[in-house]
Order: sequence, then C-alpha cells, then structure tokens
Amino acid sequence: MKTEYVLKTKVASLVAGLALLSPALAGGAEANWPNWRGADENGSTSSGSYVAAFDNEKNVKWKTALPAKGCSTPIVWKDQIIITSPSDGNDTLMSFDWNGKKRWQTTVGGERAGKHRNGSGSNPSAITDGKLLFAYFKSGNLAGFTLQQGKLLWKTNLQERFVRDTLYWDIGTSPVLTAKHVVLAVMHSGESYLAAFDKRTGELAWKESRNYETPVECDHSYATPHVVLYQGREAIVVWGAERLTIHDASNGELFWTCEGFNPDKRGNWVQVASSVLDGSMAIVPYGRGKHIAGIELSGEGNITQSNRKWTLTGTGSFVPTPAVHNGKVYVLGDRGQVACLDAKTGKKLWDGQFPKHRASYYASPTVADGKLYAPREDGVIMVASISDGFKFLSENNMGERIIATTVPVRDQLLIRGEKHLFCIAK
Repeated sequence: MKTEYVLKTKVASLVAGLALLSPALAGGAEANWPNWRGADENGSTSSGSYVAAFDNEKNVKWKTALPAKGCSTPIVWKDQIIITSPSDGNDTLMSFDWNGKKRWQTTVGGERAGKHRNGSGSNPSAITDGKLLFAYFKSGNLAGFTLQQGKLLWKTNLQERFVRDTLYWDIGTSPVLTAKHVVLAVMHSGESYLAAFDKRTGELAWKESRNYETPVECDHSYATPHVVLYQGREAIVVWGAERLTIHDASNGELFWTCEGFNPDKRGNWVQVASSVLDGSMAIVPYGRGKHIAGIELSGEGNITQSNRKWTLTGTGSFVPTPAVHNGKVYVLGDRGQVACLDAKTGKKLWDGQFPKHRASYYASPTVADGKLYAPREDGVIMVASISDGFKFLSENNMGERIIATTVPVRDQLLIRGEKHLFCIAK
C-alpha cells in the first residue's frame, strides 16, 4: 500500500497494552472532529470556550439550509465541515466552509429513506483519516472520496453484495478506520459480520461472520465499533448481540468475547447506544437504559467472569452514547437523567436531571468547556455545568428537531437540525 494513504494514528492512552487510535490532527485536537464522537472517540474536548446560551437566532454565527432530513453528526477536518444527507432522493455527501457556504456535494446512489420519526437514510456519520473520506448509508451504499474535492473514488453496496438489512429501525452504525481499511459492523437477524475494505480502492480485504443466538431483536445493534491497539496489534472492539468482542484488525478473527449482558434472556434488549472507552476500560450501556458495566480490555478467550470490573443497575442510557472526559463517564438517560461515574470503578460521583418533558433524548451528549450539551429530540439543547457536580444552566430552542450530536470545535458549536446546519459562537 502506498505510504501516503496509510492512516496516521496517535495513542490516546496506553493502559494494560491497549490504546485508542485516532487520526493525527493538524493543529491539535481542537482543530478537527474527524468522526461522530470526535478525535478520541469519546464525545469530549479539552480545549475551547463555548457559549451556554443560544437559540436559532441568538449567538448564531451562521445557519445554512439542508436539502432534506438527515440525522448524522457533522465531522470537521481543517477548513471543511462534512455531513451525509439525502438530496433529491439520493444519498449524498456535502461539504461546507466555515462561513456556511457549500464547497461541494457528491451523489453516491439512490436513497433508502428512514422509517422512524427520528431516523433517516443518512444516520451514519462520515469519517476521515485526513487523507481520504468515507461514508455509509441505510441503503447499504459505502463509498470512498477524496477529502478536498469530494471526488467519488469507489463505492459498493453491502446489502446487494452480502445480505439485506433486517433491523427493525434505521441503520445507525458508522464506519471506522484502521491503518489500511475502512471497516463496517453489520449486526442484525440473520448473517451478521465485520467487513474491511481497502481505503484507496474499495476492494474487500476480509469479511468475518459474527453470529450469535439471542432472544428476539437482541442480535440487532446500532452501535459503532472502536479501533484500538491491543497487545501491540490493531484491533476492533464491537458491541452487539449481547456481547462485547475484540477482533484482529488484519483479518477479523476473534481475540476474546465478554457475555452476560442479558442473563434472564429478555427479548427486545436491542443495542442502540455505543460503548465508550477510557484507557483499558470499555463502558457498556445495556438493558434498554437500565444497566451499565465496565469491562477491562485484556486477556484472551471468554473473559466474561474475569474482566467485568463493575456493574450499575438503575443507571444507564438506551439511545444516547455516554461521553468520557478526564476519567469520568457522563451518562445521559433517555428522559434527561444525568449520572457521572468513575470510569475505572463505576462509582457514582453525582446525579443530575434536566427539566422533565415529554420529549426524549436521542442525540449523544458532548462535554466541552466544563459543560454538558444534550440535544432533546424536539430541538431544545440542554446545557449544564459539570465542573463541580451538576448545575443546570440553560435550555436553548433551535426551532427544529435535532437528533445529531453537538460538535464543539474552534470555539464554535456545530448543530445539525432537520432543516439547517447551525454554527453557534459568541
């Protein structure tokens, strides 16, 4: 493989032989947000100053209209803000500059529209390694692009090529990147698998089945994997089908599995929220928002008994993925409950609660500038100070539904609504 296309990685932390891999950032972590959960894949940033009070007019630097409803989170690389979106019945990738002006738009193929009121055919977020750009859609379209011009380099359709999607709702799993490959996890009833494609050509490098027998719907997953360095090798951490697994990134083979996430064999315990990592600990929400556990990423084989370090019952999240910052896990419940946990021990440090409302939280929370940003489905973004416990600060009505996660970068908040992309700044 030509060296100019090799993914530059950095070790976010190295504990017990494991570290999270992320793209090398030009200008530092504050300059880029290369995937849906940010440079360290944890939904947080350690730099920048961000406003707590805003709406669809107040502190709006700019807003630009979008062609149709999409739910993916924006990503940022240098001078570009990039989103997936439907447009005229097609899956598209769009780029905007920092004035909200469209730079380019590339059509990938025919759209398969969403069926949930908070879903779309463009739920998965794009991802970049700073060289190339990749996007995946509910239709099954997976494509690679040049980063600067958005030129389509290759595309393939996973559902036409392998198996039709059988998820009850709209695909939410985003692609992840290894040094050589773009990788998708497909987890549903029937044939589930991991598949890796050459980043330059789209050629299939490997495909590994990941099939488990579960109660109804429990083999469905909307979660996004992680790419880590495990025992000196690239590996992929996958949450779905009631199991956390680690796979060799070179061929998809299984390193280990952790089970025990549905001991009573309950049906419809679908996995929506993704796991999140803190060093060698994976924090896994499960049980439709009723439970959360800390699993140490070490060892081989079946580590169910040895590696579950803590479990909390009565605290968790069904849809929003937790955020991690400075060793603390911030868990947002579907009804606005907030809990702060110690990542290593699972000890609850404090509880909080956003104002109660009939609307629920679908977007994942973001931590920035000592604040927690939490979009509610009806378009109200809640903000709380979390520097010293939980202190509710503001509720900010953007005037349209919001399912995408708030992106804090360069002292500006990017907010993707159903109709507009907003840039919020002082």
